[in-house]
Amino acid sequence: MAFRAVHAEWGTVFAHMPDLGCGRSWKAVWKVNPPAPLTCDECRHPMYAKTSRTGLQFFAHAPGAPTCALGLESVAHHLLKLELANAARDAGAHAELEAPGPNGTWRADVLATDPAGTWKTALEAQLAPITDTDITARTEKMRTDGVTAIWFSDRPRPPWLGTVPSVRLERPEGAKHLAVGEGLVKFTGRGWSAVPASLTQFLTWAFARRIVPHAPCTPLRYPQRSLATVWTAPHYITAETTHLEEEERRRRIHEARLAMLQREKEKKREQIRARNAVTRAKALAEATAAEQAARTQPPGRLWQVARVFRRGVDQALAKLADEHGIVATVGFSTGDPRYAGGVPLVDAHGVPAAVVDPDPGRVRGEAFLLLAGLLLIFPSKADQRRFENSANIKKKHRTIDGYRTEYVETSVTGPTRDWGSRSCACATPQLVAKIQNAEYPAEPSDQMGPAATLFRTQCRVCGGKYDKPWRRTDSTPINQTSRPET
Repeated sequence: MAFRAVHAEWGTVFAHMPDLGCGRSWKAVWKVNPPAPLTCDECRHPMYAKTSRTGLQFFAHAPGAPTCALGLESVAHHLLKLELANAARDAGAHAELEAPGPNGTWRADVLATDPAGTWKTALEAQLAPITDTDITARTEKMRTDGVTAIWFSDRPRPPWLGTVPSVRLERPEGAKHLAVGEGLVKFTGRGWSAVPASLTQFLTWAFARRIVPHAPCTPLRYPQRSLATVWTAPHYITAETTHLEEEERRRRIHEARLAMLQREKEKKREQIRARNAVTRAKALAEATAAEQAARTQPPGRLWQVARVFRRGVDQALAKLADEHGIVATVGFSTGDPRYAGGVPLVDAHGVPAAVVDPDPGRVRGEAFLLLAGLLLIFPSKADQRRFENSANIKKKHRTIDGYRTEYVETSVTGPTRDWGSRSCACATPQLVAKIQNAEYPAEPSDQMGPAATLFRTQCRVCGGKYDKPWRRTDSTPINQTSRPET
């Protein structure tokens, strides 16, 4: 099927035009005897005029025709080309079907030209699949010859739509003519929205340059999909540019305001850091004085217990020496409440350098001021996480730059018990304390004793850990075979 043929005497004739484009009627070539001398200008094979059952006029190849590009085109493709040609003529242009380029490297489905000869536009009906690379290359070939191209499809979701200047057509219910479904938009202040228009109206605007292709920088509003290229009026492009410039101006103002607030915030933080440096230096000096005073006395029991039985102390001392270059020992002031139940590690001058495994529930007062400036080392990553995630640490004693925490890997030998992560909430807790790999009976107390400073207890009833003061009620270990269930 084709709408174009070459007559031996009249030249090129067009089946869709009332006068065949040469001042002749359709009857002059249809069912005449002898047959009209028509040939295909693509393959030069003889053709004849034909009319479909619906009255559509076209040219068909005579039997025995070779493979011809025109002959392979579908009926839907031919019909879309015909509608494009009719719409182009209604828009005031001269329309020629299947027009070849100057050097024969391309052929336009419909070549629309200005009657005054100032412009040429190829209207391409694309229904078959095509890659973005191929459709762009074909567009560039026409542009090289001074012909702009507009691509059309009436398929629901052509994937190449927007790659080149193009629109998707649709036929509204009850309408006789095609209308633009996608690709024609206007700017509405913050984004793009679709503009309804008939195919003839679209071509009228495009031929008169009242609409031009544009790469939008702001999104299309739903249900329109994002397209790399759309059609719009020049003043809408100006409106988008103005909107983007205003958005950029507001963004710069906002960023400048945020930067100013950040500078003010950082200035306040520096003031707080300066005050903290004074209070931390004072807390460290007081802790050093307490350590010097403790050294005038024989080592206490808590120092001995911490040195021998507290988990992670030896590994922490090695970590200080290897990674921080500090040779330290366990402080004689072990048990001082300013270490929050942790073990102080002091350098050769008796200055606290780190604290091993402090209890987050006891970080308050002097302990908070001191620990906020010291390195805290924990016997495992789980203990480090427990300290950092403590609600008391987060809410009441949060440091401006966070605590300096590290951990070492330790292994536990001997009998062990799973001391759950939840806290005891029993009205009458029944406690068991684990001391030196043995378990002893314990009970709640009004004051935290020496053992409670170094060791932990668990409730026999609920299995939760007991964080409040407690004391041991018996010095005889509980029989390991009658250990309470946890």
